[in-house]
Amino acid sequence: MRGVLQPEFGDVLLNSTGTGTIGRSCVFDAPGVFVVDGHVTVLRLRSELGVGGWLSGVLRTPWGQSHLETQCYSGSTNQVELSRTRLGSTRLPTPPLPEQRRIAEVLDTIDEAIRKTEEIIAKLEQVKQGLLHDLLTRGIDDDGELRDPDRHPEQFKDSPLGRMPRGWQCGPAAAWCDRLTVGVVNSATHAYVDEGVPFIRSQNVKANRIVLDDVLFVTEAFNAQQSKSILRAGDVAIVRTGYPGTAAVVPDHLDGSNCFSLVIASPRATELRPHFLAQFLNSPVCKAAIRRMQFGSAQHNFNVGEMRRLEIALPAIEEQEAIISAVGVHETRTHQEELGLAKLRLLKNATMEDLLTGRVRVTALLEESPE
Repeated sequence: MRGVLQPEFGDVLLNSTGTGTIGRSCVFDAPGVFVVDGHVTVLRLRSELGVGGWLSGVLRTPWGQSHLETQCYSGSTNQVELSRTRLGSTRLPTPPLPEQRRIAEVLDTIDEAIRKTEEIIAKLEQVKQGLLHDLLTRGIDDDGELRDPDRHPEQFKDSPLGRMPRGWQCGPAAAWCDRLTVGVVNSATHAYVDEGVPFIRSQNVKANRIVLDDVLFVTEAFNAQQSKSILRAGDVAIVRTGYPGTAAVVPDHLDGSNCFSLVIASPRATELRPHFLAQFLNSPVCKAAIRRMQFGSAQHNFNVGEMRRLEIALPAIEEQEAIISAVGVHETRTHQEELGLAKLRLLKNATMEDLLTGRVRVTALLEESPE
C-alpha cells in the first residue's frame, strides 16, 4: 500500500473525469481501508479551517458546478478532465468553522430524509411487482381475495401462459385491440416548435404514467400529416426501445397528441380495459414473455408484430376492474412518496443555495448549541 492514496473519514471525493460524472462529490465516511484511483480527486481539509460536508455542499451548488465547468476543466468532449492546479487556486468565501458544521448537519439531515424516502419507494416497487404477479396469475375471486392454486386447484387451468384461473381467456393482443400501430419513425426535428401539439417519446412513458417534464411539441400541420400516430385518450402507449414493453394509458389531457417510435394500442373497451392492458404489459409476467420473444436479438426493439402476437391472460371486465383498483391503491401510496421525495429535493436545493451563499445564516442554530 506504500504510495497509494487512501481516503480518510471526512475527506471530500470529487470525480475528475468523464462527461456526465465529472464534478460529482461526496464526503467519505466508510469504515475500513480503501484505495482511490486516478479518476477521483481527494480534498482533505485542515481540521481547524474546514468541514467536508460544507465543502462538498459548496461544490454541488449551481455556483460550484458552474465554477468547476468554466474554470477547472480541460480537454475535449468525452475526454474532459479536472485540473487540480486550477481547483487548488479556487478562492471560496468561508464561514466560521462552527457555522460550517451546522450547515453540514442541516444538509446531512435532509440527505438522510431523502435516502429513507428513496428506500421506501424502492420497497414499494418491489411489493408492487409481487402483487402484480399474483393478481395476473391468480386473479381476484368473488369475495375480493386472491385465488389459491394450492387449496383450490379446480379453480385453475393450463394455458400457453401457464396455470391461470378458469374463466379467463388467453389469446393474442390483436384479438382485443381495434388498432395496433407505431408512432412516427422518421426524424421530426424540422417540425419542433416551442408551443404546439405534444410529441410523446420513449423517455416520457414510465410504467403506468406519462411524464411531461421534457416533452417536445410539433406543429399542427405535422400532426395532421402523421394522423396514424395520433394518440387518443384511452390508448396505451408502449415503449419500443430501451425498456421495451413499458406502457402507460394516454390521459384525457393528451388526447390528440402525437408520438415518436411508440407502439400504440387501442383496446376494445367492452373486452379489454386500457389500464388492465398497461398493468399486464408492465408486469413481471409480460416482461419475461417479451424477453423470450427477443431472445438472441442484438437490438431489443418491441415492434408492432410482436405486440400483435403477445399472449394476454384476460379475465372478465369486472375482475379486470377489481385488479386495476387493487394496484391503484398501491400506486397512490407510491405516488405520495414520490411527491414527498420531490419536495425534499427542492428543499435541499433551496437550503443549499441559502446557507452556502450566506443569504440565510444558521445563527439560531449556533445560539441553541454554542461551540
